Formats: sequence, structure tokens, C-alpha cells
Amino acid sequence: MTTRGKANHCAAYATRGLVWLVIVATALLPGCRAPMPMDTASAWNSLDGSTVPPHAEMQLEGPQFSQGQPVVAGETMPSSGTMVEESGAMIEEAGPPDPLQQVPNELSRVAMPTYRVEPPDILLIDAVKVVPKEPYHLEPLDIVQIEVDGAPPERPITGAYPIGASGSVDLGPPYGLVRLAGKTLQEAKEAIEAHLEANVLRDAVATVSLAEPAAKQAIIGEHLVGPDGYVNLGNYGQVYVAGMTLDEVEAALEEHLSDFLEEPEITADLQAYNSKFYYLIVQGSNQGDGVSRAPITGNETVLDALADVGGLSSTSDRLRVWVARPTPGDSGQDQILPVDYAAIVRYGDPSTNYQLLPGDRIYVAEDRISAFEAVLGRLTQPIERIFGFTLLGAQSVQTMNRFPQGFRGQQFF
Repeated sequence: MTTRGKANHCAAYATRGLVWLVIVATALLPGCRAPMPMDTASAWNSLDGSTVPPHAEMQLEGPQFSQGQPVVAGETMPSSGTMVEESGAMIEEAGPPDPLQQVPNELSRVAMPTYRVEPPDILLIDAVKVVPKEPYHLEPLDIVQIEVDGAPPERPITGAYPIGASGSVDLGPPYGLVRLAGKTLQEAKEAIEAHLEANVLRDAVATVSLAEPAAKQAIIGEHLVGPDGYVNLGNYGQVYVAGMTLDEVEAALEEHLSDFLEEPEITADLQAYNSKFYYLIVQGSNQGDGVSRAPITGNETVLDALADVGGLSSTSDRLRVWVARPTPGDSGQDQILPVDYAAIVRYGDPSTNYQLLPGDRIYVAEDRISAFEAVLGRLTQPIERIFGFTLLGAQSVQTMNRFPQGFRGQQFF
């Protein structure tokens, strides 16, 4: 067989193999598609956004929604209809759905459940009342209020004085330094009077009170809830706050600090919401799924989530977008809410622009044509390489047979 015949023979086999690959890829295409959500097949053709997947036949734990109505496991679906008697039996006539029972969306948002602190939230704690229990021994960086009767008007001793790192208070010239660290308030008073009497002033009467303890700085400010659920209060130890509401956090802090302070008053607020999230999953046409996470603050909708990532890509199927909402318990049957993307962005229909709740998964399926192209390209790429090497080899052999001496010395007319 000539070299040209061999090349044609190889090309024929390669073409036949390519045809078989196309047939196999077409047969495997359904496996590359994202599965349709359960009970949502009829919702994809709805443009008015009013269709909500029915779940009345499913026994679920926790509140669910069926055509806009919540369904609770073991209970019948609530309705606003009336009961009528027919053939000796009481039958409920279908009535209009209760607007209060609709799935929360852009125009009918609901308040989130009471927020419970979890790691890694950041708490903002303030100390309204911090009075150490007696006997309190002064420490460096404490601030004491000192008033001295008998000091000359031109050089008064009055005001708040910080205790330095050395443990002493500077009363200013010409009075100098007085060491107060480690002393009680009464001992500090006596030390100041003795110091003034020995130097400048006689018969001076001092009044000393604690203006602000240094340990207060360990209480106030931002506090990260650690992975173990505790917040660190410095010298006052750690307090477990995970799973508590803000009122419960304040009560836990006050109870803990009552071992060190007299009837402490503490306020707590959330500086950063870091523990409640929703997720956006974008199927990547056989190139890997993209998963992004964003914190829940109570006002996000599906359109907000898509806007945060720059909208849908060219490989996304705008007809196959839905929200998967987990249900409490171990039923394994989550709530599926189809999203009518065209109705939301083109016609301003808010019905399926659902309000997002903690744990929601927004799933954007891949475009089927893009998925087919990706699968076909992955399957044909090895054949294309072999075919290319075969053609290159055949061409090289033909060139060598035609010009055994090479192009050197050949004359062309």
C-alpha cells in the first residue's frame, strides 16, 4: 500500500472514530445535565412567577410551603376557604391564599428569627457600671479621682490621675510622685496625706476614689467569639456565649463579672454578622462548580445574590435557577423554590425573587449546549491529537519520498 493510501486509510479510521464519539457523547448528554428539582417541572414555563412547587404530598419536618401555603409534617395544608357539607361529609371549599402565608419575597419580607451568636461573630461590649468589689487594690493604669483640701489655689490637687506603669501617681510640681499600686483606697488616701505633709503641705486632707479600673479596658470594645464559643475578657477570664441571644449574652457577662464587680451593668451588640450565610452554586459546564458564600443580614433576595457575583454567565441556563431551602430535622426533603429569572429582570415580577434565609442554596444550572460542547471537546481532544500526529507523519513521509535528495540542488521551472 502506498504512503498516500496509508494516510487515507488512517484518515478514514479517524473519521469513523469521531462519528462514534459524537454518538456516544449524545447518548451520555442527559447525564451531564443538572437534574430538575423535584416537583418543579411545571414551574419552568411559568412567566408570572406565581408557581411554587407543590409539597403537600410530602411529609416534612418544620414549616414548608405548598403553592404559597405552609405545610407542617403531620398536618393538613391551611386554607382560607370555608367548610361546606356535601353527601354527608364536610368538604372545604378552596379559597384565596392567605397573603401572610406566602413565601417571603422582595415585596413581602419577614423578620429573621432572633439572632443567636455563633463563632466567628464579633460582639461590641460596653461596661455601663464597673465597680470592683472591696477590698480593691489599685493597679498600674487605674485612674483615681483625687481631691486635696488645703492645697494652694495656684497649685490645686484635684481631678483624675492615672497610675503609671511604675505604680506611682504624679501630683505635679512641686508635689512629686506618690506610689499607690497595691494599696486600697484608704491606704492610698493615707499615703497621699503623708507624702504632702512630709514635703510641702501640712494638715492636708485627701479624698481618693476609683474613677476607672484598668481592667475595664478588657471588657469594653470588640470581642471575637472564638471557635470554642468563648469571648475573652482579659483579667476577668472567658465567658461562653455561643448559641445565645444578645439579652442572654448580657446576662451571662453580668453573672460572670459579678464575681469581681459590684452589680455590673453590661450591654452587648453585634459588630459583625459572621456566622449566618447563604450560598450561591453556579454549575460550570464540566469545568467545575463555582461556590460563593455571603453573610445574611436579613434583607437579601435572589437578585441581590446574583448581583453580588456580577450576574449570570454565558454558560448558565436562565430557565433552571432555584433556591434549595434546608428543613429542620433529618427528613432529607428540602424545600425547592423555582426562580423565574426572566420574570424578575424583564417584567419586574417579585413573586420568585425570594427573600433569602440562613442556609439557603441558590443553584444555577449550566446551559445544556455549553455542557454538550465541553463533553464533546473532552472526548474528541485525544482523537484530534492522534489524527494531527498521523497527518503530520504522513506528510513527512510523502515529502521524503518525493525529494529523497532534499530540496537542495533542485531546479523548478
